[in-house]
Amino acid sequence: MTERHGTVWWSELMTRDVVAARDYYAAVCGWEWATMPMSDGDYHVASRGGRMIAGMMDITAMPGMEGVPPHWFTYLAVDDVDAAVARTRALGGSVHREPWDVPGVGRIAIVADPAGASVGLMTPA
Repeated sequence: MTERHGTVWWSELMTRDVVAARDYYAAVCGWEWATMPMSDGDYHVASRGGRMIAGMMDITAMPGMEGVPPHWFTYLAVDDVDAAVARTRALGGSVHREPWDVPGVGRIAIVADPAGASVGLMTPA
């Protein structure tokens, strides 16, 4: 296992008001924001002192997110996301989204632990 296995790797703010959230975290945390155009909408990356801190997405038009309140979502680093998904199932968890690749970022899956808490698992690139 690598040193990063099991660590909190990335956090994303899922919101319906990107502008208000951007302004809030800039004022409170001193974050700077950059926008990355993606095929399904813009992705916003926060940084501080040149170090990427977190991401932000607009969930307004995302399927399945109707009625879901704004929230932070966490990704945990794992050495092998496919093996972690298989282990999740074996331990009574569930898989919300099967593993997929994000070029330059890593391989990601969205799962729920046996109690139902959702989390992202990620093998960083």
